[in-house]
Amino acid sequence: MSESMVKIAEHLLQQNLALKSGEQLLIIVDETTLDIGKALFGAGKELGAQSSLIEIVPLKRSGAEPTPMVAQAMMAADVIVAATAHSLTHTQARKKACAAGARMATMPGITMEMFVGGALAANYDEIARCTLKLADLLTNAKEAVLIKDGSRLTMSLSGRHAVASTGIYREKGQGGNLPSGEAFIAPVEGSAEGEIIIDGSFSGLGTLQAPLKLTFSQGTLVNAAGPDKDRLAALLGDNLLARNLAELGVGTNDKARVTGVILEDEKVYGTAHIALGSNDTFGGNVAAGIHLDGVIMAPKLYLDGKMILSKGKLLA
Repeated sequence: MSESMVKIAEHLLQQNLALKSGEQLLIIVDETTLDIGKALFGAGKELGAQSSLIEIVPLKRSGAEPTPMVAQAMMAADVIVAATAHSLTHTQARKKACAAGARMATMPGITMEMFVGGALAANYDEIARCTLKLADLLTNAKEAVLIKDGSRLTMSLSGRHAVASTGIYREKGQGGNLPSGEAFIAPVEGSAEGEIIIDGSFSGLGTLQAPLKLTFSQGTLVNAAGPDKDRLAALLGDNLLARNLAELGVGTNDKARVTGVILEDEKVYGTAHIALGSNDTFGGNVAAGIHLDGVIMAPKLYLDGKMILSKGKLLA
């Protein structure tokens, strides 16, 4: 662990989470992120926080719940950073900890390369401005249409409220990914119809060498085509709820890159993503125990007939 890593961690804890001296800081890591966890722990100590570091056995999949012991520790913390291979973002443990007042940043799949550059180096105040505006557009829309290379997917957003993942979690109860920069929403269950091409990356599959075409009927994935279809089927298993169209999101971070790690990939400015599985932690009704995102490069996105995204640029 280098001194420069501790400085990066200090900047993160201060800029994004407003960590104060005396606060209870909890760092959650697994075997893939020990060095990053140690840097965050050291930075917390330097800033005067009461720092704790927990190493967990790697979760089997994103969206899986941590052990009751870890969930209890999260409830007692003021600030939480979860730097783990799989995501704690869409879990009840995260939801309950934030409801209890914790400020939480989840960093699923974070790598050393990502930690020292890229999306973490962005201007988060500017990201917040763009993301909040986009979240308002999603919240106020009744229907979304996503188009990519001849594929077309429609879904209802009526009555749903979008989440602005700005990367800034300075107030009690705020939480989301870090690095960040996305606005996302849970489409109405059962409403998604059509097909969409995923050509960037996919959770659990990494960077795609060839596109995946996903077909939806009544909100559920009914067919997948492409070289990675069998790998996707293995990830989803026999869980029917895992095939729910759970999320529509748009990236707003101009420093993010497609690396094969979904944490950064889904934040790339001008991309869109959909997710399969759980959405009960951000306004939906499905708890599938799994949440998998797929990134779409340079799609077109229409909200109530108005184009807001085209050729990798936000138009609204």
